[in-house]
Amino acid sequence: MRLRFRVGAPRRGRAVLRRRALLVLGAVVVVFTALTVRLFVVPAQGMPEQVSAIVMLAGPGDRLSAALRLASDHRAAMLVVSRGSDGYGGPCPPQPAGVRLICFEPNPANTRGEAEFIGELAKRYTWRSVVLVTTRAQDTRARMLVRRCFDGSVYVITGPLALSQWPFQIAYEWGALVKALVLNRSC
Repeated sequence: MRLRFRVGAPRRGRAVLRRRALLVLGAVVVVFTALTVRLFVVPAQGMPEQVSAIVMLAGPGDRLSAALRLASDHRAAMLVVSRGSDGYGGPCPPQPAGVRLICFEPNPANTRGEAEFIGELAKRYTWRSVVLVTTRAQDTRARMLVRRCFDGSVYVITGPLALSQWPFQIAYEWGALVKALVLNRSC
């Protein structure tokens, strides 16, 4: 009895597995990239003509000028500025004419602490809507955290973020979003 071996069969099987693995990996990369773009690069933005409060969250980028512009346009009766651990780097800004100004240090000093404070202010002042001033990278997570603490409408306007900060901010926001979805699920 003669045994016959097929020399090319195992190699072909490995090649097929390798191609399938590359296809799956490629699909994962495409989905991950699409999610990153949707969640952190081009999230939905906009706001109505009037809201109850303008809330500037702490963090990188030029948020203050966007918040002050909204306040000077009288888009809300109140401007709230977070001076959290990553604040905008200055003292409480000058009070815009005709707008009440509140500056605060969140506890804990993060977006969750800011959301909790927003929820407390919303109850105290019976807010129906807020516009968050943040960066595009933080938009999705900030909106989600604030909605956990505030029943009204939440809108977002973003300030610019330096191109050099994008890679770190996207990586940070992925980690922070997973943490908010898995570990910190309440207000």
